[in-house]
Amino acid sequence: MSKYYGIACLLSLYVMSLAPSCDGGSILVFPVDGSHWINMKVLMEELQSRGHKLTVIRASNSWYIPEQSPLYTTVNLQMEEAFEDFFDIFLEKQIKAQREGASALTFLKLTKDFLHMISHAHAIWCEALEKILEDDKMVKSLLDAKYDLMLTDPAIAPGVVLAKHLKLPVVLNVRWVTSGDGQFQLAPSPLSYIPVPGSGFTDKMDFLQRAQNLFYYSITQFQQYVLVGPSYDAVCEKYIEGGCDIISLLQDADIWLFRSDFVFDFPRPTMPNVIYMGGFQCKQAQPLSAELEDFMQSAGEHGVIIMTLGTLVNALPPDLADEIASIFAKLHQKVIWRHIGARPSTVGNNTLIVDWMPQKDLLGHPQTKVFVAHGGTNGVQEAIYHGVPVLGIPLFFDQFDNLLRLQARGAGTIIRLNELNGETFEQGLRELLHQEHYRDNMQRLSRLHRDQPLSPMDQAVFWVEYVIRHKGAAHLRTQAYKMPWYSYYCVDVLLLLLSAVIGTVLCVVALFRFLCSRNRTKIKDKKQ
Repeated sequence: MSKYYGIACLLSLYVMSLAPSCDGGSILVFPVDGSHWINMKVLMEELQSRGHKLTVIRASNSWYIPEQSPLYTTVNLQMEEAFEDFFDIFLEKQIKAQREGASALTFLKLTKDFLHMISHAHAIWCEALEKILEDDKMVKSLLDAKYDLMLTDPAIAPGVVLAKHLKLPVVLNVRWVTSGDGQFQLAPSPLSYIPVPGSGFTDKMDFLQRAQNLFYYSITQFQQYVLVGPSYDAVCEKYIEGGCDIISLLQDADIWLFRSDFVFDFPRPTMPNVIYMGGFQCKQAQPLSAELEDFMQSAGEHGVIIMTLGTLVNALPPDLADEIASIFAKLHQKVIWRHIGARPSTVGNNTLIVDWMPQKDLLGHPQTKVFVAHGGTNGVQEAIYHGVPVLGIPLFFDQFDNLLRLQARGAGTIIRLNELNGETFEQGLRELLHQEHYRDNMQRLSRLHRDQPLSPMDQAVFWVEYVIRHKGAAHLRTQAYKMPWYSYYCVDVLLLLLSAVIGTVLCVVALFRFLCSRNRTKIKDKKQ
């Protein structure tokens, strides 16, 4: 394997050497806060290391994005409302509802709360965007900086509107857009075999599931055209000459750096300006601290289980945390558990509770046997990269769908919150620890993911620099986005053909009627 890996590295270096050089560009970055910033920062670090100058537009009350950084300069937006508080309340309700077993009424209420939260977030950022566009001094400074492109995450999309106003090429660091999965707005997406995020389906759906898939898709369209889109459309109408809409702006982006790939995702149609860079943040594991390394080695042949539920959930409910801790205490394996909050009363001597863990380095350690995780995109892709099977405990958003992709490939298993207790947790752990096909399947995914001529990060940087060199990539965009729906689906052509067929049939019928009528007249005349 090391031989082939070395050859792949040499090939990557050779291919990169053939690409034209790109002098350091000036890039305006409009990120999304929270976990999305983690992805953007990884890409920015690589761009900065290659000589590019970065400027970040950030909120003054940002959760994650520091104002001072050696990586970038900042443009600060004064924002008063703390969206984080509203988000925390929603997460608490979501977890409570799942544990109690959500009824149809509860599902509708949670969906309403989620859509309200999302539309509220977009409205806040549209107001912030208006402040930028109303500030002539700020707009002039942005224009005078002569940026080469806008790099933005369109999950919340003021960046693409600002790029349109500044007339900048756009590169999207994307998986989600204002209406959900970005690919649904970019490429043909037959609902017969492409599951809508949130549906919990795979690419193999029966009739009832396809009907439900259509229902979930209708929710995303309602979200886009009724709740979210009007906020952006109002800004476009006011500040963009000729007006615009947010979906057209997204479709008009030069390059989509898409945070997925087809080792992780289900196969589907795509477009030439979509660059799949799933796992771009993954790297070879680095040595652990002496304390952690000693702990890992002390596990011996039984190995180590690592558990984290991400950065958004500080702690599980105490009763659930106690049950999980008691199961860990029964195992031969050692456990490293990222847990914030009250220490569970049932923690065993084999369990190390930490506030933070070097997740990538632990996943890459040969002693790691199972990864217990919530199913965030980053964690799932890092598990694939390092070949560690996953016991998934999805909490909200896309996490169940992410984990479902692993389960469908036999590389993990899922426990829903309403099913989570000591018995199911122990059963899931022992299944992954003792049934080798889970590890074999995950390591197969790892080999597939790594078997590329260029690493996902190198591909991402190449295409950013490509846009800088060529001042855009319009030749990769299809004309489909500029066509009205009736032209796209050839409804006008079908109507013309149908009219021609109907006209021909009517003419033939009329001719036969005329001839028959004439014939009857002749016969009548002869009789007379």
